[in-house]
Amino acid sequence: MSIIRDSAKFSNSKKTIVTVGTFDGVHLGHQEIITHVVEKAKKTGLASVLLTFDPHPRKVLQPNAPMPLIQTLKERAATLEHCGLNHLVVHPFTKSFSKLSAAAYVEAILLKMLNTKEIVIGHNHRFGKNRAAAVDDLKHFGNIYDFGVTQINPQQLDNISISSTKIRIALSAGDIKTANSFLGHPFTLTGTVVEGHKKGRTIGFPTANITLENADKIIPKGGVYTAKVKMIDKWYLGMLNIGTNPTVNGQQQSIELHIIGWSGNLYDQRIQVALLDRIRDEVKFDSMAELQEQLEKDKDFILTAYKTLTL
Repeated sequence: MSIIRDSAKFSNSKKTIVTVGTFDGVHLGHQEIITHVVEKAKKTGLASVLLTFDPHPRKVLQPNAPMPLIQTLKERAATLEHCGLNHLVVHPFTKSFSKLSAAAYVEAILLKMLNTKEIVIGHNHRFGKNRAAAVDDLKHFGNIYDFGVTQINPQQLDNISISSTKIRIALSAGDIKTANSFLGHPFTLTGTVVEGHKKGRTIGFPTANITLENADKIIPKGGVYTAKVKMIDKWYLGMLNIGTNPTVNGQQQSIELHIIGWSGNLYDQRIQVALLDRIRDEVKFDSMAELQEQLEKDKDFILTAYKTLTL
């Protein structure tokens, strides 16, 4: 999959089948759309394209109420890499772009830039200035400019429709299992390992302190999570704590990972952690000894509960 971060440089003489959206999280509903695009492209000889936007439109249009991201652009691209798409085109979302009329958007982006022969969209797709145009308008333009329009119904899990909004709600509540079931893959946190206070190593639980690479990334509800992380081509289980470390009178929120069965220096390294389950709330203990005892219980629980996990 080629990644074109400057959409103006996208050049493709071949006709394309396109889907458009932020695709935050690349959840099961998104995957249904992408699968349709990829399979149709193979059957028709078209090039498959996903057009997305950066930054998230909400950040530009409602700067005082920004949208927390399920995935950063890098994380989205990494997930999409495995979906079979030919091209990921990232278009800069600006206020001037948001003011394009529906007709101007179709002509400038879908036709001139992407050479669209068919477009595949979700059930709630809107486009053009003030998001005023919908699927019927798109079909109208398709009749004029000779491109097809396919609309995909919402994906459901246990009779519940899947959306990025519902995933954000689940993450904010610490319901990582529901979030992961909607995503179809584990929710991840990506960042750089920085020096911490090194309290964990004094009780046998050294941690990697992670500073997220994007401040817009959603952080799940505080607590202790089962996690997995890939280190030098091997997966390890871990214990991730999101919170303030109240036992040592911490004040600032931190994200700390103890990797079970691994030791080494991770400072300044980029690390991606997949969250599997939320074990418990963060607790203030009366002593470091009590904290150590609880961490031993947490580790035993993880190793027992996930002993059959294929890492």
